[in-house]
Amino acid sequence: MGQKKERVILLGNLENAVRKVGTRLADMRPIRNIRNWGITFSLWPVPLTTACCGAEFAATMSPRFDMERLGVLPMASSRQTNVLIIEGTLTRKMAKAVKIIYRQMPEPKFVIAMGSCAADGGIFWNSYNIVRPKDVLPVDVFIPGCPPRPEAVIRAIMQLQDKIKRKLKYRMDAKERPRKRTRRQRVSRVV
Repeated sequence: MGQKKERVILLGNLENAVRKVGTRLADMRPIRNIRNWGITFSLWPVPLTTACCGAEFAATMSPRFDMERLGVLPMASSRQTNVLIIEGTLTRKMAKAVKIIYRQMPEPKFVIAMGSCAADGGIFWNSYNIVRPKDVLPVDVFIPGCPPRPEAVIRAIMQLQDKIKRKLKYRMDAKERPRKRTRRQRVSRVV
């Protein structure tokens, strides 16, 4: 009649245990491959337009060049993006805003510096209030030109995708890497 139900009491930090299990599941080979493919081909940039490079970036997103075929979808909010494109001159005042935007972006995050003004200051190189993006953030790809053509922006996106593929490919665990067999092991198998 009266069956007693046993209660299970979990001790310890449950959130930490669930997080460890989740990361372990996400690092399993088939899931990891799908996740890495998604990271590589879902680059959502937030454009930080401070100069004329913004017009070229807008032209890159137009139907003529169709960046969506590469998995690039521009977003307006920094909290849903993973690529920050600094388009043009970066002043000291804007550098503070760039740091805030970069901190709000989820991991993994990447930075592209677009135009000669972003690379080395451009025509404003000798100004007291100009900051180079590489001094503020870790820049992954530089796009040369004043202003750079849309084809150069497409090439930079493709270079960033290749960089992400290489970075994710070599993060395999040591136990999953194929081991080289020594000559003795090969001979012993044959015998």
